Parts: sequence; structure tokens; C-alpha cells
Amino acid sequence: MLCTAIRPVQLSCRFYAKIKIITLPAILNMDSMTIKDRYRLFIDYFVVNMPEPETELAYNDPFELIVAVILSAQCTDKRVNMITPALLSRFPDAASMASATPEEIFQYIRSCSYPNNKAKHLSGMAKMLTQEFGGLVPSDPTLLQKLPGVGRKTANVIASVIFRKPVIAVDTHVFRVSERIGLTHHSKTPLQTELQLTRNIPRDLLYQANHWLLLHGRYICKARNPLCETCGLTGFCKYFQIKQKKK
Repeated sequence: MLCTAIRPVQLSCRFYAKIKIITLPAILNMDSMTIKDRYRLFIDYFVVNMPEPETELAYNDPFELIVAVILSAQCTDKRVNMITPALLSRFPDAASMASATPEEIFQYIRSCSYPNNKAKHLSGMAKMLTQEFGGLVPSDPTLLQKLPGVGRKTANVIASVIFRKPVIAVDTHVFRVSERIGLTHHSKTPLQTELQLTRNIPRDLLYQANHWLLLHGRYICKARNPLCETCGLTGFCKYFQIKQKKK
């Protein structure tokens, strides 16, 4: 049987702390596996093991999340969650942050990566929200991308997490894991990955699938030292198959 059951592993992510042991259906010849087979196995596995995934960024409303996501660029969620309480206590909404200078905002976010640029982005984002959107975070990814500091990935995060729009936010984890396990084929850019994933994952599961890929990449399928021995996807993972052939 090609598929292996995952073993419980103690990780900081609460979703992996109580992971169940399951065995995925076996496919004897991986070479004959279709793309539909791969997506079916991927979905079947995570529906059981991580039925209700959530972002690890702490937030209470759309404005707090957009602030957190802008800060999270090339910065860990853990660090962002250390920064946002004081920042959002001082600037709890778009209007209060819009009235602040980038220099004032910088004092609260100096411990994150690229604080100067992010302070400018937060200031500009808050001003535009106040002036053009009545202080409210829009739900449309296209409108979100008009905001300073908000690119396609950030816009899709907000649209997906807050408004449950059927979009995928492709970060480095989603990009890597999708290609490794064979959900994408020769994808060269985040957009190519996004289009392949949205074409094959049911619309009502895009929110969950986005977090499945992200969290799996963050805690199991790591860039340098993937924890294949604790992974439940090895039964259909292209990366693992190649790794085994090299032994």
C-alpha cells in the first residue's frame, strides 16, 4: 500500500497538535494517477485531519486583519501577533490610523521586517480606506488591490478569510507544497499556481484548501527539511516519490 498514515506530532500549530491517524486509499501505480486522483486524495485527507483551518493571525475585525496581513509580509505570524495589540490599541480603526504619520506608526512596528515601508503602507492604506471607502474594508479583491501595501496575495487573504470569496492566496508555502505533491504542474509564478488550484478545487473548499496548503507547508512540508516521516500525503506526493528513488 503506497499511502502511509500520519503520526501525531507535537507542533506549535494547534491544528496539527490533535491530528487524527488515517490511511488514504491506495493507488498501486502512482505513474497512472490522474490530477483528479491527486486532488481527491488531498481533499479527503484534510477534510478528516483539519476540517476547520483558520489563519494564525490574531484579529477582531476586517481592519485589524488587513493591518496584520500587511505586516506579515516576510515576517512571521508570531511576530505580527506580538506587534498588533499595542498598534491597534493606539490606532483601532482606519480614521485614527489615517490621522497618524508614518513616523508615529513606525514606533509601534519597528520590530517587524521592513518597518519603514510598512509604516508608509499602513498610513496610505488607512487614508484611502477613510477617503474612498468610508473607513470600511472592501470585499472585492480588485478594489482591495488599490490600497497601498495590498497586492494580489494580500487582497485574496482578506477576501477569503473575512468575506469567504472563492479565491486562493498563494504564498511561498502554498506555492511549494502544491508543486511538491503534484497539485500543480510546472508552475512558475504564484498566479499560475493560483489558477491551477482554483480550476481543480471546488469553490466551497477554496478557503479551507488555502489554509491546508499554507499550514502544511509551514509545519510539515518545510522548504529545507520537510518532515516526510510525519506526513500523511506521502502516498501520492511526487516529491516523496523522487526522494525515495534516490535512496
